[in-house]
Amino acid sequence: MQSPLQSPTAATDPKLVKVNLTTGTGMDIEWNDGHTSHYNFVYLRDACACAMCEEERGKTGRRPGDPPKSAPGALPMFKPTAKPLSAEAVGKYAIKFAWNDNHDLGIYSWKFLREICPCTECKAGRTLQ
Repeated sequence: MQSPLQSPTAATDPKLVKVNLTTGTGMDIEWNDGHTSHYNFVYLRDACACAMCEEERGKTGRRPGDPPKSAPGALPMFKPTAKPLSAEAVGKYAIKFAWNDNHDLGIYSWKFLREICPCTECKAGRTLQ
């Protein structure tokens, strides 16, 4: 995967961004090239691009957005559903969330969000690579 901080292109520039904090339904982005993406908050939290989360995913072989895997035989622990408490723009290139698990290190660039778009079409394109 390319660096999420490389300069954006027309396809990675958002035309409209809606973060549905109140309803908790996620974030919707309409891209300048006409593509539309919907990200639920659990997916976004599991895709955090901070160094700590990237390292953890690297150890387990997970891709951004994939949920963590429990160790074999481990009992599931209760964990509240991921939800941001706030969202803020980072310049003109990204968005940052403060999550209900006290994590607020990840910066989600528009380019990174386009690379991890969870729609069927984009997922199929990633598996071909």
